[in-house]
Amino acid sequence: MYRRLLAADIGSTTTKTVLFERQNGSWKMKGKTVSPTTVESPHLDVMIGFRQALSKLEEQTGRKLMDGVRLITPAGDSSGVDIFVATSSAGGGLQMVVTGLMKEITAESAHRAALGAGAIVSDVIALDDSRSAVEKIDAIKRIRPDMVLVTGGTDGGNISEVAAIAEMVALANPEPRFGQDFKTPVIFAGNVEARSFVQQVFVDEMELSFADNIRPVLEKEVLEPARHRIHDIFLEHVMMHAPGYHTLISWAEGHVKPTPVAVGEALRFVADRTGGDILAVDVGGATTDVFSVIDSQFYRTVSANLGMSYSMGNVLSEATPEMVLRWLPFEADENTVRNWNFNKMIRPTGLPHTFYELMLEQAVCKEALRLSLEHHKGLIRGLKGVRQERGAGDAFHQTPSGETLVDMMKVKVLIGTGGALSYAPRRAQAAMILLDGLQPEGITYLYVDSWFLLPHMGVLMDIDRDIAGELIEKETLIPLAVCIAPVGPKVTPGRTMARVSTGGSTHDVVAGALQLVDLEGGEGTLFEVEPEREFDVGPGAGRPVSGHIPPGITRLILDGRGRPLEFPRDWGSTRRMVAGWYDVLGAYPRHTLEGLEV
Repeated sequence: MYRRLLAADIGSTTTKTVLFERQNGSWKMKGKTVSPTTVESPHLDVMIGFRQALSKLEEQTGRKLMDGVRLITPAGDSSGVDIFVATSSAGGGLQMVVTGLMKEITAESAHRAALGAGAIVSDVIALDDSRSAVEKIDAIKRIRPDMVLVTGGTDGGNISEVAAIAEMVALANPEPRFGQDFKTPVIFAGNVEARSFVQQVFVDEMELSFADNIRPVLEKEVLEPARHRIHDIFLEHVMMHAPGYHTLISWAEGHVKPTPVAVGEALRFVADRTGGDILAVDVGGATTDVFSVIDSQFYRTVSANLGMSYSMGNVLSEATPEMVLRWLPFEADENTVRNWNFNKMIRPTGLPHTFYELMLEQAVCKEALRLSLEHHKGLIRGLKGVRQERGAGDAFHQTPSGETLVDMMKVKVLIGTGGALSYAPRRAQAAMILLDGLQPEGITYLYVDSWFLLPHMGVLMDIDRDIAGELIEKETLIPLAVCIAPVGPKVTPGRTMARVSTGGSTHDVVAGALQLVDLEGGEGTLFEVEPEREFDVGPGAGRPVSGHIPPGITRLILDGRGRPLEFPRDWGSTRRMVAGWYDVLGAYPRHTLEGLEV
């Protein structure tokens, strides 16, 4: 029986370690530490930063984990670990270039495959994009990706254009970022009839391997074989040549995954348990990642330059200051927002010192989420121009050509992580950010992953799913509330949209209002929602639905504000309305809101 397990996430800037221990029959988090990542110059050895983090963990927990420079295994009474798992996005993560014949067909499928495999897609190159061949070759050379995914053509189709895109990549022949004694890997996942020709093109240039065609016919998208091949090459070639990773992989006995891939594994597990679609967001300093599990398929997008520190200016530029101002309960103008943003750019890691600064930061976070979700919806969509064929389960649920697959009414669980969400002074603030930034529909369970433990759980799935499941429920996902948000036509404020019954009491979801209901029954309590005939909470307009309160959730949020949210035309009314929302949820102390909205 396992006694103790260690998990590490080797990020681009920081290395995090977490120790879990079995106590009285249950698994608990014993301690966690953070140290700078040391994959770059002058250290050039990821193990230096990792051992520093382990030393801190030893001091914090009183458990001896290393014998000199080696990890102690198996676990004893007060030393060693039985399991060590790791995730990594160090060195900027897995950086890829993907190529295809047509930008909105094979290149788009290649983009989805790479993102789902945990990659940062530095460029998407297609024969029909606006750049010249020389510009495309220069772009690949300049990026120096960890690997290239080449796609194009349906099986049995013409190979001349596939050959053209392969020759373009071979001419670029990018140098590897880490290690100069090996060739940059290239995966061909296109027309199988073109494989022999593609092999001749790359024979002296790059390290070629094959995966099943991601578009064997126009009507079908097959992403998993390419994703698995990307993952295998990432471990076999890219990570083994990155400084210090050979030792890390040896310590973990191969249980190492790219961070986003591990998140996907954990989210699939949660989706299986909850029986619905899942949406998760990770708001970082430079980027915002959006993950979804839709009909058991995992998807991921990265909104580059939409972050909360280094790239906050891009959020303001794309969203406009006016969109940020609408979330503030106090009087401010565009100059106030811009000046605060400039100060943030000078001190990107600085924390808010006043309620005004905290509200400003959380308002920007809402816009970063809104924009990132729009980006996610735009990429995660039905196959363009054809009747898609995604699997037997889709036979009666076809998404119209080119339309997004993300349906917020079907999303049962929302998970938020990242600084502004994880470290919000009050959980109600995190709930408010998710509600306003993502605007869930129907019945949605809200959680935060405060310590970003989901990646660790995703790798642990490969070793012991029961332990991973227990830790996800008890240590990883912190419950916020159940949100009930009917969707329907615009109606007069004050009108009843639905009735919610729970614990012997009934509450109305009122148009234009946000309400908080404290649950008395606790875990397992049954709740029933009966919408008015024009409104939908999931099964269809006017159809009732019931559910059970999951472990840890003690509150219902009744959101009658409608979708999408609408704001008054004058700023004074907007500020009063927003202040009322924050007051209802207890997002901020009441005295901080009094008088601000005048």
